[in-house]
Amino acid sequence: MIGADGQRDEDEGAPGPGGRRRGLVKAAGVALAGVLVLSAAGAGWVYWHLNHNIKSVDINGALGDDRPPKAVATPSASASPLPSGSLNILVLGSDSRSGKANAALGGGDSTGARSDTAMVVHIDEGRTEATVVSIPRDTLVTRPSCPTPSGGTSSVAYGTMFNSAYSLGGPVCAVKTVESLTGVRMDHYLEIDFSGFAKLVNAVGGVTVTTDEDIDDDQSHLHLKAGTHLLDGTHALALARTRHGIGDGSDLGRIGLQQKLVKALLEQISSTSLLTSPAKLYQVADAVTGSLTTDTGLDSLGELTKLGQSLGSLSADHVRTVMMPVVAAPSDANRVVAREPAAGELWASLK
Repeated sequence: MIGADGQRDEDEGAPGPGGRRRGLVKAAGVALAGVLVLSAAGAGWVYWHLNHNIKSVDINGALGDDRPPKAVATPSASASPLPSGSLNILVLGSDSRSGKANAALGGGDSTGARSDTAMVVHIDEGRTEATVVSIPRDTLVTRPSCPTPSGGTSSVAYGTMFNSAYSLGGPVCAVKTVESLTGVRMDHYLEIDFSGFAKLVNAVGGVTVTTDEDIDDDQSHLHLKAGTHLLDGTHALALARTRHGIGDGSDLGRIGLQQKLVKALLEQISSTSLLTSPAKLYQVADAVTGSLTTDTGLDSLGELTKLGQSLGSLSADHVRTVMMPVVAAPSDANRVVAREPAAGELWASLK
């Protein structure tokens, strides 16, 4: 454009030095705006994708008020917006074979799933210490009447296997059975399936576990010499499932290995700088949410993030792993029952 003085206006991108600079600045601004728009769109898609990965069950709605009371939180003087009260979370590992990834890793039959692993995670008030209590799946329990997925109600069952609750009535019956067994209210429910656990272990770079004896288990396809091993997701899952290659072949020996895995996974996650690697952070988040079922109180990325942030001061060194005290069942030497009063005292300490 020609100005009133007959000279070309450099503000319009004239070939002079000033015009080139302004043109470059304008182009850079447009490019930056484009990157920001694409980044925001990408972040929005990632959030939407991870949020929609999560499956949930309305356990509170299904069970109503016929449950142990909630723990009374001590008022906090802290100004932190994060919750700090104690929590009890039922964590189940499901041997579902739904989907190709789970089927390839083995487990239950293709028409159903069982609670292969059950742990009550108690987080102390202040959320700096935790206790993980494993419940053997071979424990004989009184399974209470439960709402069933078909809309009916199951009958009370006496002296039945603990993991039958999940097979019969899914997460709702699993939670009700645990609350009946322990007298402790489960504040939340988390379930992860075979493929999700394997993907999570791979996403954090594997887990380092030390075994005290050789393991040769053709059923879980695990063959390890005694010693320290860095395990990928497939082998870590095999270690969590193995029972025939160690000790007396019972579920009790396997629980010790599962507890080692829990500690090893916590240590690996805490040593991995996820926040400095967005790609790795996304890989971990996608692995977890893609195979996760929660109660409706944790069924969003925001709620899960808040829970994770509230546990920021909890280290693997302050996580205690124990097993519910048990004895051989009088009716079946291959089954166990809660050993009293020790089991009752343990559950009372978590209220």
